[in-house]
Amino acid sequence: MSSENLPQTPEQQGRKPRVAVVFGGRSSEHAISVVTAGAVLRSIDRSKYEVLPIGITTDGRWALTADAPERMAIADRRLPDVESLAESPDGTVVLPVDPASREVVYTEPGSVPKALGEVDVVFPVLHGPYGEDGTLQGLLELSGIPYVGCGVLASAVGQDKDYMKRVFTSYGLNVGPYVTIRPREWDADRDAATAKVLDFAAEHGWPLFVKPARAGSSIGITKVDDASGLDAAIAEARRHDPKVIVEALLRGREIECGVLEFEDGPRASAPAEIPPVSSHDFYDFEAKYIDSAAGLVPAPLTPEQTAEVQRLAIEAFEAASCEGLVRADFFLTEDGDFVINEINTMPGFTPISMYPRMWQESGIEYPELVDRLIQAALRRSTGLR
Repeated sequence: MSSENLPQTPEQQGRKPRVAVVFGGRSSEHAISVVTAGAVLRSIDRSKYEVLPIGITTDGRWALTADAPERMAIADRRLPDVESLAESPDGTVVLPVDPASREVVYTEPGSVPKALGEVDVVFPVLHGPYGEDGTLQGLLELSGIPYVGCGVLASAVGQDKDYMKRVFTSYGLNVGPYVTIRPREWDADRDAATAKVLDFAAEHGWPLFVKPARAGSSIGITKVDDASGLDAAIAEARRHDPKVIVEALLRGREIECGVLEFEDGPRASAPAEIPPVSSHDFYDFEAKYIDSAAGLVPAPLTPEQTAEVQRLAIEAFEAASCEGLVRADFFLTEDGDFVINEINTMPGFTPISMYPRMWQESGIEYPELVDRLIQAALRRSTGLR
């Protein structure tokens, strides 16, 4: 594409950059995405940016929503949703598919389409499939609109725990024992698929953790203490994803570390520790978001351990070709080794989320964190890079 066909910058047009905050989505993490969007909208510097909130409903409709962060919080254990925030039950926001134009259009049945203006950068705060997994990122690449966070490949790798572990292993990072049940295996011979897991348990012991391979926020995860609970655990995981991953128990401390893209490359935050939660078997959805389990920031580590987990977090960021931000989750085993569990390419940004807390401890407050992510996205082009 010739330079004269490229969209003008906001500065060339004499206006502030317009940020579309896209949230909600079709995954089981819809509500947490709405909560995250509320925190981001509350913190964007309105003197520096124009903001366009766009929610994606659970059935996939892109809706123009109220710019109302106060309505996006968890209240009385009730989770928010895009449907309650939408300006209209039928209106649809349409992104351009022409890289020469970034103008967003809003349509309602029986009405003339309304231009909402050009979008200069998208801040996607979607978690899980259809948002964090490379699908939205691919759409934005086709549209030629810069966006916050990882690209198509890194987002897809970061969403699929099976391939994530394969990538990390190929780069020499230490991962825990696991086995994967692919959809075709389960559909072709459930007994054989279950036997594979039982063989894995015979080698690595109980309990096991049965998880959807491509979901987050600990949704659909079951801790299984013996063979009698295996079928129900697999069924629960498959409610969220037909691909299932089964992991052995790693005994040790849960350590997290944030990575943020600066002008000179990625840097790691102060790490955090997730202590055992007495009211939960593991750090599940309710512990994270409903019961507000508190992590320790900074993690009580030696200087050497802190430096090591920061180094490994950046290695994981680079191994998966990440951009923008990542939260890397590790186990510090009883032998003193760090084992990487997973990365999150769009970690939670709720008021109690670990990623912003780790960067706050590192000297970057929430509004600055949001601004740095937007600026990093504006510096990048779409396409091959």
